[in-house]
Amino acid sequence: MNKIVSSFFAIILVIGGLNAQFGPPQDWIQLDKTEDGFMGVSAKKSYSDLLVNKTSQPVIVAIIDSGIDIEHEDLEGNIWVNTKEIPDNGIDDDKNGYIDDVNGWNFIGGANGVNINHETLEVTRIYSKLNGRFANVEDPYNLSSKDKKDYALYLKVKEEVENKRASAQKNLDQVMETKDAYNAFLSALSMEIGDDKVLTQERLETIESEEREVSIGKQIMSDHFSRFPEAIDVDSFLMFVNEELQPDIDAQKVKLDYQYNPDFKSREIIGDNYSDSDERYYGNNDVEGPDALHGTHVAGIVGAVRGNDIGDDGIAQNVLLMSVRVVPDGDEHDKDVANGIRYAVDNGASIINMSFGKGYKWDKDAVDEAVRYAEKNDVLLVHAAGNSALNIDTEDNFPNDKYDKAKGFLFWKKKQAKNWLEVGALSFMPDKNMVASFSNYGTANVDIFAPGVQVFAPVPDNNYMKLQGTSMAAPVVAGVAAVLRSYFPTLKADQVKDIIMKSAVKLDTEVIKPGTKDEMVPFSKLSISGGVINLYKAIQYAEGVKGKKKIKKVTRGA
Repeated sequence: MNKIVSSFFAIILVIGGLNAQFGPPQDWIQLDKTEDGFMGVSAKKSYSDLLVNKTSQPVIVAIIDSGIDIEHEDLEGNIWVNTKEIPDNGIDDDKNGYIDDVNGWNFIGGANGVNINHETLEVTRIYSKLNGRFANVEDPYNLSSKDKKDYALYLKVKEEVENKRASAQKNLDQVMETKDAYNAFLSALSMEIGDDKVLTQERLETIESEEREVSIGKQIMSDHFSRFPEAIDVDSFLMFVNEELQPDIDAQKVKLDYQYNPDFKSREIIGDNYSDSDERYYGNNDVEGPDALHGTHVAGIVGAVRGNDIGDDGIAQNVLLMSVRVVPDGDEHDKDVANGIRYAVDNGASIINMSFGKGYKWDKDAVDEAVRYAEKNDVLLVHAAGNSALNIDTEDNFPNDKYDKAKGFLFWKKKQAKNWLEVGALSFMPDKNMVASFSNYGTANVDIFAPGVQVFAPVPDNNYMKLQGTSMAAPVVAGVAAVLRSYFPTLKADQVKDIIMKSAVKLDTEVIKPGTKDEMVPFSKLSISGGVINLYKAIQYAEGVKGKKKIKKVTRGA
């Protein structure tokens, strides 16, 4: 089918109402499989059965993300406040190096208040860095061993970036051609059908034109009327078409102007010395930023105010949400991630949620040191496994819990963080469809699965939305961890991890392997625990180990 015709047809399907969405209950992640029929985390049952009249203490959960709308009606009661800082006085009152960090910190903004929104991808940054060294190489066989390794990486990233740019340009040209064709076709129709601007099937048949756009439009509209015979208001239709096409136009421009643009230099906005991984104090205190949709949604899953009859409840009740902004519309920088972790640890977070990731690394040593710092200070890290339907036992996925360089007595033996939980996404669908089709997986590198499809939570400006991704599954786990650390405050981070793993609901069923249409695999082979997180069972397990210093650990697979 002609590509323009295909684009016309896609929009006709939308207008015809063929994209109706059917989904689970709004609060499905809170529900219990046995009592409610949905594989949620049994949060409602936990609060009504196990936590009634039990005391808890506040737990700070840092949301390292795109920013949080801290004034949202369903979040503002649970936003962390740095009580040692006097708001908006331009002074670093608590002497922690960050001025007016009342609710967190923004590492992707400049001291002048300008913030980064769109950003390059790491593959583009690597390409830009290596291009200066290898663009003019004529005989790679004369390179040193180290340079040959870097040159191989250069060829890989060069091909990826250039192919992505070419694809984005092609897609942009196509959608612009489609938009122009729509506008030309509908303008011609307006002249043909008169002042009432109403198009019917009968009127369509009377229109004759040799113009390509009009002929294509007539073909598509004729097909539309064969399915949906109602008359169409041409002006409204034209407005709708342009609105439907604009997001795709914007998406292709973002790829060309930012994500795959090796000439875009975002660090000039921030003003830091990017080559200095030890630099800590840069950014600003705008913890919302220009687009806080993702971070607000993640924060709401963890800790939207429970029981206020607004929106939906967060998983955790006695929780304080700290906003640490490091994630742009593009790939996060390793330096910012490392500093975000350190900031959260230094300011009292006991759990850090990280719903971001990428396929390339830049300065993993800096991130590894920050993860070690969190481990040393008893802070649990919860990370989204990613949405590429990949086996991350064999595919690169950053950040991760594997240290590139080992330390300590067995310095030759690489180690991994004990305070890290890697989370895959579960769907609300039963049986073979229960794993999200996009979720990454891995018997050695994904710890557990959690609800991550059609998850309802707050978004900026007192709105709410259903989103999906391992980005939504990770905060479900962070919320469960927050409940455990709130009601069982003597538990250490690694104990909380092991309780979550040990109490996971094991499922003896085969599921469709992510990334395939019908390849079946045992659910137990997609993660280390082979199960789904469950708050009710985690609380029961925690009751049994409360006060103990050690419990039997769940080890990672080979």
